[in-house]
Amino acid sequence: MTDKVDVKYLKTIREKSAAEISESYDPGSLLVHPKTITRRCLFWGAWLSFWGLVSMWSFSVVRYLIPRVSYEPSSIFKAGKPEDYPLGSVTLIETRKVWIVREEKGIYALIAVCTHLSCQPRWLEKEQIFKCPCHGGQFYKNGVNFAGPPPKPLAHAHVEVSDDGRLLVDKDRIVDIDYILPVETG
Repeated sequence: MTDKVDVKYLKTIREKSAAEISESYDPGSLLVHPKTITRRCLFWGAWLSFWGLVSMWSFSVVRYLIPRVSYEPSSIFKAGKPEDYPLGSVTLIETRKVWIVREEKGIYALIAVCTHLSCQPRWLEKEQIFKCPCHGGQFYKNGVNFAGPPPKPLAHAHVEVSDDGRLLVDKDRIVDIDYILPVETG
């Protein structure tokens, strides 16, 4: 099935070729039709497609060979012995962004990241509160928010005593706000 444009085009080519045989040849004059694909265009299209596929394949091979490893420190770490934390103390482990709080009831760990915009709250010993320097969020010693924009309390991390007697903190295990690890005072 041919359309009318192609038939007209072929007629004009025949007329031009018959009439212009005596004139000088203009390269590409017969190829002005928009649907005409030359062998050169077809070759370059195939060549570019080939190299596109080769580059995608090479990228996938290189991506396969590079391991997808997280170079972040483990969320589980040992935080010293319970005796290292005196009664009533609030100690920041800066490298892990965790507050270790020791009270009469026991020990608990607060993740030192404000629930508003992820800033690190500061412990104010005189006032016995955590205060966020970014927007003034304030938290009680147990992590409950009472002032400012933070929508919820500080997260509590799971704490247990490991086999060697040191505290084992797991930041990925978020526990209830009432969770406290009982520790013998003495």
